[in-house]
Amino acid sequence: MNPDPHPPAVPPRQVMTKAVCLGLIGLLALTGCAHHYVMRLNNGAEITTASKPQLVEDTYRFKDARGQEHFVSAGRVREITPASMARRESNLPAIKEKKPKQRKWYHLWLW
Repeated sequence: MNPDPHPPAVPPRQVMTKAVCLGLIGLLALTGCAHHYVMRLNNGAEITTASKPQLVEDTYRFKDARGQEHFVSAGRVREITPASMARRESNLPAIKEKKPKQRKWYHLWLW
């Protein structure tokens, strides 16, 4: 029995399936790199952007989810953070106001 010096050829269908699988995995890995940003304005409004806002001559330029370009004056912007790190201000714990203690009637003679 002589061993075959040439291994059997891989069928083209298996090669194509592997290539498609690798391509899909690569595509999924790259889509995770897309970042959304949250711009907080001085009046408390929040704008979510599809691209990182760029500062050009005292105005921030950015694209929204539909791909339309928008402009906001740099003086109106308070903060720009990635959406993954942004916290809504409404989720922050409220500061509780302390009410003064009411005195009991029997403590009146201590004043």
